[in-house]
Amino acid sequence: MNFVHRFAYSVSNWNRGRKWELFQGRFSPDESLSILDVGFQDAQHQSADNYLEEHYEWPAKITALGIEEPVAFSQRYPEVKVVTYDGRNFPFEDGSFDIVWSNAVVEHVGDREAQVHFLRETRRVGKRVFLTTPNRWFPVEVHTRIPLLHWLPKRWFDWILYRADMKSFAGDYMRLLGLRELTQLLAEAGFTESIVVKNKLGGPTLDFVVMA
Repeated sequence: MNFVHRFAYSVSNWNRGRKWELFQGRFSPDESLSILDVGFQDAQHQSADNYLEEHYEWPAKITALGIEEPVAFSQRYPEVKVVTYDGRNFPFEDGSFDIVWSNAVVEHVGDREAQVHFLRETRRVGKRVFLTTPNRWFPVEVHTRIPLLHWLPKRWFDWILYRADMKSFAGDYMRLLGLRELTQLLAEAGFTESIVVKNKLGGPTLDFVVMA
């Protein structure tokens, strides 16, 4: 692992730690609360992955929802209930969970319509929502770790990624959001009472935390 990757992982771990502090301060979780984690990772590449399962004191109160088969995940977190789905409609009744947790997922669900639907589903099944997403206007894109390229229009960004042999990051894999568009999507999805926190790294905002 080179220096850039090590540094990126260190920043990610530090940043998720401060988001965890926001979560605890806002929701005061205890063993009575049920939590839906939307977007678990089966393969764990760094200590910051599956942060909720790694740090939550009551894993039996977590339901993890995702599109992957939970092979390694279920071995690592045997007390967590896992549900797989088609990536669109959450297979739960309205208000099934006290809290919906979703860390850096909404930017991966597809186009604008898919993102609005995703947000509506978090709001539908959860009484409260804790959701994060990276800021499009941070100078370094957190997936490719390339500076400024993601500021180009999406079609140009994708075109360059294909020619740079990084096509796995193109297309529906990633649609980054700035504050204005995130706020618009939240309103369209029916989030009438929400707080958006700007997590900064130095001066620029690295990512956003939505607490609703």
